[in-house]
Amino acid sequence: MTLSELRNQVPDYAKDLKLNLDSVLSDAGSPGINGKQIRAIALASAIAGRHAPLVAAIEAFAAEQLSPEELNGARAAAAIMAMNNIYYRATHLIENDEYGQLRAGLRMNVMASPGVDKITFELASLAVSAINGCGMCMASHERTLRKHDVSAQGVQSALKIAAVVHAVAVTLEQSAG
Repeated sequence: MTLSELRNQVPDYAKDLKLNLDSVLSDAGSPGINGKQIRAIALASAIAGRHAPLVAAIEAFAAEQLSPEELNGARAAAAIMAMNNIYYRATHLIENDEYGQLRAGLRMNVMASPGVDKITFELASLAVSAINGCGMCMASHERTLRKHDVSAQGVQSALKIAAVVHAVAVTLEQSAG
């Protein structure tokens, strides 16, 4: 199913999501980032949203501009953040500083060579961290992005893509069941 066909399955009560999806997945609607970054962020966000038909549709959309390695980079961001967001959110929310002093000991080798450039990986990681609600990870990725001269608008665009893609996933899942 294409992204357009899936978009048309969004119920009328969520019409704003249809409009927002079209907007955030366009260059004009996501200032501060480029088309490849938009697609990588959208794919990582769809994976985090866990609605298989949306993942497939966004993956096909992303493949229009991303190489197989870059697609894997977006997948890698979703995978590693699925782990890191749980771990770091938990150690932060426990409110015991002792856990922050302990070595995590979790393998994160993919971060050295994820298949996409560092900025795109960080943008996708930020988006997935937002979906998963890990403030510690969001703050870390935002700092890294800003150090690499990504504008506040670029960061905002990644967050908007995450918000809209996740909302579409939730809405489609709810309306299907």
